[in-house]
Amino acid sequence: MAEVRRERRAPQARQGVVVRGEWVTPGMRRVVLGGDGLAGFPAGEWADHYIKIFFPREGVAYPEPFDMQRIREELPREDWPVTRTYTVRRWDPESGELTVDFVVHGTEGIAGPWAAAARPGDVIHFSGPGGAYAPSADADWHLLAGDESALPAISAALERMPEGAVVRAFVEVPGPGEEQADVENVTWIHRDGRRVGEALTEAVRGMDLPAGRPHAFVHGEAGFVKDLRRWLRVDQGVPRELLSVSGYWRLGHDEDGWQASKSEWNATVEAEQEKPA
Repeated sequence: MAEVRRERRAPQARQGVVVRGEWVTPGMRRVVLGGDGLAGFPAGEWADHYIKIFFPREGVAYPEPFDMQRIREELPREDWPVTRTYTVRRWDPESGELTVDFVVHGTEGIAGPWAAAARPGDVIHFSGPGGAYAPSADADWHLLAGDESALPAISAALERMPEGAVVRAFVEVPGPGEEQADVENVTWIHRDGRRVGEALTEAVRGMDLPAGRPHAFVHGEAGFVKDLRRWLRVDQGVPRELLSVSGYWRLGHDEDGWQASKSEWNATVEAEQEKPA
């Protein structure tokens, strides 16, 4: 029987209009989007909802209305928009406002500089939302751990914890100036120039473990995520189904390079850590 090839359809894009922006910390810019393009945005099920934002290439004209399927069919790949993935910090269906927090490292990268310069009326296109994690009401306790890239998801998860939940939340940031005053019940870990995740890993491994089975959310730089996954699976015996563990990014890789290798990397890590002792 002849193989039937199915073309992968481009994600459907929505349009968001910048309503306002604010600096949450010197390195975190919050952008609130609104507009008719957000009507019926299907967020709410998960704490780690994310969107994929399409940043246009300089000097390239895109079809109106913006259509990723047409772009992929009509333009060479090098002219396709650059895609970056960001967690939904908050979605308010009543006001129709979508809040996204961006880590900003000066002029480095694409998304950070865009967020730093975003002004009311600016237009952005994105697809989504995806997502897969929400705090389980059946867990004996919850572990949340990540670097600043995971802070929006961890903040959203803390707001959705069941009443009376036992929570251990750790967030590593560059220094005290990056702590967010409106995020409660977090143990802030300061990197202070060390490799990303080193101090966080030490803090998580050194904590007093509550009794019972945890539901764990560990996200951020892939290196420390791998270490903490091994600690949870191998050393603590936490079942795989009680873990939401993934690398949002990897040192030395931009998102394009990381996403291209992420599935293979994750499969390798899982295979290594699922081997019997």
